[in-house]
Amino acid sequence: MPRYFYTAKSFKGEARSGVLEVKDKKELSRILHQQGLVLISASLEEEKIKKGKPKLTFTIFKGVSLTEKMMFARNLQVMIAAGISLPRSLNILAAQTRNKHFQKALLDILEEVTQGKSFSESLRKYPQIFPELFVSMIKVGEEAGTLEEVLKNLTYQMEREHDLRSKIKGAMMYPAVIICAMIGIGVLMLIMVVPKLAETFEELEVELPITTQIVIGIGTFLAEKWFLLPVIILVLFFLLRTILRTKIGKKLFDKLTLKFPIISPIVKKTNSAQTVRTLSSLITSGIPIVQALEIISGSLGNFYFKEAMTKAKEEVKKGGKLSEALKPYQNLYPLLVIQMIEVGEETGQTSDILAKLADFFEEEVTLATKNLSSLIEPLLMLLVGGAVGFFAISMIQPMYSMLGAIK
Repeated sequence: MPRYFYTAKSFKGEARSGVLEVKDKKELSRILHQQGLVLISASLEEEKIKKGKPKLTFTIFKGVSLTEKMMFARNLQVMIAAGISLPRSLNILAAQTRNKHFQKALLDILEEVTQGKSFSESLRKYPQIFPELFVSMIKVGEEAGTLEEVLKNLTYQMEREHDLRSKIKGAMMYPAVIICAMIGIGVLMLIMVVPKLAETFEELEVELPITTQIVIGIGTFLAEKWFLLPVIILVLFFLLRTILRTKIGKKLFDKLTLKFPIISPIVKKTNSAQTVRTLSSLITSGIPIVQALEIISGSLGNFYFKEAMTKAKEEVKKGGKLSEALKPYQNLYPLLVIQMIEVGEETGQTSDILAKLADFFEEEVTLATKNLSSLIEPLLMLLVGGAVGFFAISMIQPMYSMLGAIK
């Protein structure tokens, strides 16, 4: 039977909306009338989805950004606080979102909630949109009747995470622009200048050093096969992405980030801030410590931090303290984290202490990212100078050889 998205009003004038599987609109109207509702509008699910699909777009490849999820949690919390029912709130939010992938997910969740499933169980069908942290906290809020408070905590959690990501991306923007500009200029030089110099050297029959031969070979290839350049870039991008998705590639990359002098402190402080912030939110929501550690290990991006949290979870499961379980990992987590967790365990104020500790580390990351540009700038100067020097020497050296031969 077809499924209809409907909007109705009660005899008191209250608006209702939802999804029902019925034979036709007449049957839908009759069922709603039995429930004390008057049908206002109804549309088939297929029609609604079809209308919402933009033409010539590839929404199947589009994910849901952290900003969209943050706005969803914030708006849902406001609506629930205002006394709007969960189904109606989901319907309103689904209509407001411009991301068709997210809209379809919300409409599916709305349908399941309308049919009697719990909100958390409906969210669990979309792990790529709603991670385990989100689902677990919603489940606790449903069971304890504190969904509004949980959504408030989730919103704050995502806001802090968004701020942290924005600061890191902003700090990396300058070096990324410089490197891209350097590569672009280098490619133009190889395509436009090098082939002409190569012709000159060939006419004069000058013996070329190996470095010059390499530069000329690359320049000639790019000049003749320039149309292959986008293909090569795409292949390298997807190859690198595939390697990083493997366990060995991910492990190697994460190890390099922890060893690189400038990046390593930021990586450690960012992961420490994420760990203590998430743990604070989970404990505040009433989630058991072992389950909280399991959720955190799944949310951390760095392989070594994930591994440390997984092993710490096993120690806590055996009856040990979290502070003791983290002591072998002082190369990852600063001693301050372990000490503050220990204080929280002794005083019973773990959640509050971790929240303040997260604020501290987030400020540390902010300061580190502000200084990142000044630290990277000398390295970029050396990199650019080295590239220019290599190119100049490779192309000028044969000229000196030629002048020497003339004398």
